Amino acid sequence: MAINPPVDATKTPEWAALQKHYDELQNEGISLKQWFAEDPERVDQLSFDAGDLHFDLSKNLIKPETLLLFADLAKAVKLDERTKAMYTGVHINNTEDRAVLHTALRRPAEDEGKVIVDGQDTVKDVREVLSRIYAFADKVRSGEWTGVTGKKITTVVNIGIGGSDLGPVMVYEALKAYADAGISARYISNIDPNDIAEKTKGLDPETTLFIIVSKTFTTLETLTNAREARTWLLEGLKASGAVDGSDEKNAEAVSKHFVAVSTNLEKVAEFGIDPKNAFGFWNWVGGRYSVDGAVGTSLAVVFGPERFEEFLHGFHEIDEYFATTPFEKNVVVLLGILNVWYRNFFKAASHAVLPYDQYLHRFPAYLQQLTMESNGKSVRWDGTPVTSETGEIFWGEPGTNGQHAFYQLIHQGTQLIPADFIAFANTPNPTKDGDQDVHELFLGNYLAQTKALAFGKTADEVRAEGTAEEIVPARVFAGNRPTTSIFGEALTPFAVGELIALYEHITFVEGTVWGLDSYDQWGVELGKQLAKQITPAISQDDGALSEQDASTQSLIRFYRAKREF
Repeated sequence: MAINPPVDATKTPEWAALQKHYDELQNEGISLKQWFAEDPERVDQLSFDAGDLHFDLSKNLIKPETLLLFADLAKAVKLDERTKAMYTGVHINNTEDRAVLHTALRRPAEDEGKVIVDGQDTVKDVREVLSRIYAFADKVRSGEWTGVTGKKITTVVNIGIGGSDLGPVMVYEALKAYADAGISARYISNIDPNDIAEKTKGLDPETTLFIIVSKTFTTLETLTNAREARTWLLEGLKASGAVDGSDEKNAEAVSKHFVAVSTNLEKVAEFGIDPKNAFGFWNWVGGRYSVDGAVGTSLAVVFGPERFEEFLHGFHEIDEYFATTPFEKNVVVLLGILNVWYRNFFKAASHAVLPYDQYLHRFPAYLQQLTMESNGKSVRWDGTPVTSETGEIFWGEPGTNGQHAFYQLIHQGTQLIPADFIAFANTPNPTKDGDQDVHELFLGNYLAQTKALAFGKTADEVRAEGTAEEIVPARVFAGNRPTTSIFGEALTPFAVGELIALYEHITFVEGTVWGLDSYDQWGVELGKQLAKQITPAISQDDGALSEQDASTQSLIRFYRAKREF
């Protein structure tokens, strides 16, 4: 099926209507303080629930009628048509001629037979792989699967990069409170030797299991680290007398301490991993969308199959909500268009994600790949140039740490930085400081920051506090800094799945408005290709050195002069 060319959103009457609305708001003067005072229904009209997450959009630079214009734009760019195409397996990733079916990774088993793509029963295949992963996870968790000396595995080390690392490490950190089998996880991604050196420090080779995550089993960084890990394991086992260093014993050790997440069974076997211990995935799932499949094997081991299923249910809840809720009431769609509103009309270049939960400290880093690798593009899916700004720089840190770092820029800087504040009503670690509930103290900051950003502080209010006149300007807060509040019950596996799916679909909505193929990532390829050409020049190949540009040659000569061999 041919992919229809994208609708140029900027040429539609709906875009013109949004522009007119924007101009009117600017002319009348945007004042959240005034809008709240004039409209007692504002919060109710701009609040939504999806799954067990609650969303308050009332502190954004919109009025209730703005949402109707957002919904109109979603209809104009045929979001419903493209969503259906994605869910049913149409090859909407047209530069790679692939379906986009991360939603199939979390469909329930009863959906087997409902999503047949290129002759493949996707849900059936997904469920078969999941059942194998769950059986393996149960063996490791129970101690049935042991290392080569018969000891229980106590540390799982995931080796991958990009989507094979950012998702699993983020979810592992988010759900640490649910680790219940005496197994911890570490994650190696960087080809920098310092990464593997630090991540293997203090580990016992006899109780360590490596999971090598690479679809093709050819990824340079991952396979380099995998070989280093194999050397570390075998040298450690030999030093302790656990193996004698013979080829036979080494092969046995590798087979007991390494498994793979890959589809290249030949290369998996060459490495020394039994292909029976390789878990596959499909080309219709991009790396940054794959944590809820085999890429999440480390999570299934640490948290168990039951928790992993809850995680998948959270994704599916938002998938269903997004696909079935009318646009004007669909908070996922509205948040996607809201980002377009800020990017294209207010010219905001970045977007902060500020989780008020320390367990989510890697969530902003995860979203950086999800959003910027997806929508960091300047051509549309038909190869034509984009007609507006695209993509935002996503960034953030957990509160309250960020408050003592970069919130100054958000509050009083010259840039408009929309921000998502995420928090949960319950914590797995309740504690008190005297009579003060510390989680409530924490949430007090979560609530105070959005209030301060929205309503600010006037010069008269500053003066009323007795502030010296010459200092008054420095203490004024302009307000009207937009935020979205996302509030959940607790950071459960279900909630983490919801959050990931939420931002996946927000990214898709934005990409649809901008006419982008949000599922390819050609921008990462050129640097990889050049690295292969440059690497030989670094140490010995003068011919390769002579082919480099003057700057690269100069830097390599510096390296050669300074490297201590």
